[in-house]
Amino acid sequence: MSELPLPSATRLLGKSGIAVSTIAWGMWRLAEDGRTAADAARLVHAALDAGITFLDTADIYGFDGTGGFGDAEALLGEVLAVEPSLRQRMVLATKGGILPPLPYDQSADYLRKAIEDSLRRLKVDVIDLWQIHRPDILAHPQEVARVLDDAVASGKVRALGVSNFTMAQIAALDHFLGSGLATTQPEISPLRITCFENGELDQAMMLGLTPMAWSPLGGGRLASPETARDKAVAAALDAVAEAQGVSRTVAAYAWLMAHPAGIVPIIGSQKAERIAEGAEALNVRWTRQEWYAVLVAARGERLP
Repeated sequence: MSELPLPSATRLLGKSGIAVSTIAWGMWRLAEDGRTAADAARLVHAALDAGITFLDTADIYGFDGTGGFGDAEALLGEVLAVEPSLRQRMVLATKGGILPPLPYDQSADYLRKAIEDSLRRLKVDVIDLWQIHRPDILAHPQEVARVLDDAVASGKVRALGVSNFTMAQIAALDHFLGSGLATTQPEISPLRITCFENGELDQAMMLGLTPMAWSPLGGGRLASPETARDKAVAAALDAVAEAQGVSRTVAAYAWLMAHPAGIVPIIGSQKAERIAEGAEALNVRWTRQEWYAVLVAARGERLP
């Protein structure tokens, strides 16, 4: 059977020249459960020690509907203040543009403020990847591009990305950006395969964008599948996981990483052992038959 190539340990972030690990760790829930800076530091070390050097957060992470905006960034900032040498070991990504309760704001003044606020909370001089979290329909992409290009020119941001943008929104913003987009971050998982068939990943390859997959485990549904479809996808993943001695979770990451667009799955766990386990995905090899078996299970029907 034809085997797909294993992912490399690192890849370039779009056309930015920034090398990142082929799997990332996301800090959506970092500021929950009374986690202290020492707790957060253990998780950062777990990721870095496993070779996961690409860390993704956002200013909205920690917001619970009434308070906590910026808490995840601030907690990571505390970690970096105590151990500043950790900054050199990571590629740091964050996001902005969601302003409760608007909900979205990409006006020039707010974008500038969001970037400055993230720099302050993270206690860093530069953000490696700054992403617009969700698109503001009321913002003209040319105005947005002007602010983002200024952030790059000033040295506050090294590379730019978007999250949850449509293909048309990506194309419009990329058109006006002098520095160009490096990444796109949609929801992708073995249970959400829209990107594989609607052209999003094809556009990413065409524009040279690195896709970052949020919720790569289907919001936890892969761990506890309930519907017939979810169980079928889990079974197709288990066939590979059991044969290669890894967990279903690792197989799911590896399935995404096998795509030629170079998808970077974002691990959402806030448990050190689960973060470190993700690195095992680099050693999982897929055949075309096995890979398509997962896709067919997710489709719920045979390929045409």
